[in-house]
Amino acid sequence: MKTFYNISWLLTCFILLASCKPHETKEIITDTTDINQLLIARYNKVLDYPLDSTAFPRSYNPETKQILKRPSKDWTSGFYAGNLWMLSDVTGESRFRESAQKWTAFIEKEKFNDGTHDMGFKVYNSFGLGYNRTGNEFYKEVLLQSAQTLATRFNPNVQSIRSWDFKADHWEFPVIIDNMMNLELLFEATRLSGDSTYHHLAVKHANTTLRNHFRPDDSTVHVVVYDTINGNVKERVTHQGYSNESAWARGQGWAIYGYTMAYRYTKNGDYLKQAQATANFFINHKNLPADGIPYWDFDAPNIPDEPRDVSAAAIVASALVELYGYTKNEIYINYSKKVLNNLKSEEYILPADLEIPFILQHSSGDWSKRSEMDEPIIYGDYYFLELMLRLQELDQ
Repeated sequence: MKTFYNISWLLTCFILLASCKPHETKEIITDTTDINQLLIARYNKVLDYPLDSTAFPRSYNPETKQILKRPSKDWTSGFYAGNLWMLSDVTGESRFRESAQKWTAFIEKEKFNDGTHDMGFKVYNSFGLGYNRTGNEFYKEVLLQSAQTLATRFNPNVQSIRSWDFKADHWEFPVIIDNMMNLELLFEATRLSGDSTYHHLAVKHANTTLRNHFRPDDSTVHVVVYDTINGNVKERVTHQGYSNESAWARGQGWAIYGYTMAYRYTKNGDYLKQAQATANFFINHKNLPADGIPYWDFDAPNIPDEPRDVSAAAIVASALVELYGYTKNEIYINYSKKVLNNLKSEEYILPADLEIPFILQHSSGDWSKRSEMDEPIIYGDYYFLELMLRLQELDQ
């Protein structure tokens, strides 16, 4: 069933959330007219970005004032089209849907790209959202071909889907926690086609990750490297976190979201238990700021002078709306509402006059390269919009 959302609900939501206690250092916008105007202004900037099949917007560097643009093969390419699909829901305006269709079309060729595990991020977040809203059979065909391509990266000895191909001389078979997010494409492929192969592969990957990616405190490791002959773990390391032992904030988000989503399709209680355990680790961590927006790594050495990660907060808050639906744990929905409220402050929403296709600032990307740290990043907006829509659906 197609559901459309409008600004009137958002205004009601903002009024209700205004009663939530904000972080002391944030100036929260409580005037719903100002919130409405600011968000509409940002949405229009998203739509105004020029159409270019080779230049999907990924992030914005406030120092150089340059938008980082990437081709469709980049793992982030699907988020911009996904944002436009969701903005068509938020605003009820067809112009966002029309733009979403154009940007989605640019990603079609990725359905044959077997050099990446990020089929879900790219194809499901664009074609998947489009199919859910239009029922377009061509979109369904692209989704199924993409799932077939992704399945070729599964190794039966490891019982997982390979993540990266780079550093092959050092990492024999790396699997990152992010890869849990790409399983949604496989689960959906079985639902759409009736072929259970995709579902079984997704379950095997989720089970292997469940055994090997989590620490005793229920935080998650970023990268687990496997032996392709016997399937044993060779090492547990990080690539984007502060250290091999640290809790990289976005990685915790991928774990919470990934296992909540996996529970949706399987009803495996172990998945639900892990999603709750890692969620509890996240929201109860001593280094989580009062406004719920984490530092980029919970163990970063210069807290409280480390960059925040809005994207991690939005990923977790969106996941916890769904997790609340399964558990009825008020702590989860309260966190989601707090994050939504605080992200609508002048601290996090970009100025209305800044001509870039993003909504939020203060996300953090790859610390190993010192890139995209404390910047607007496209996936922060994606999960922010999803959070808003999920809260509305829950309210209804």
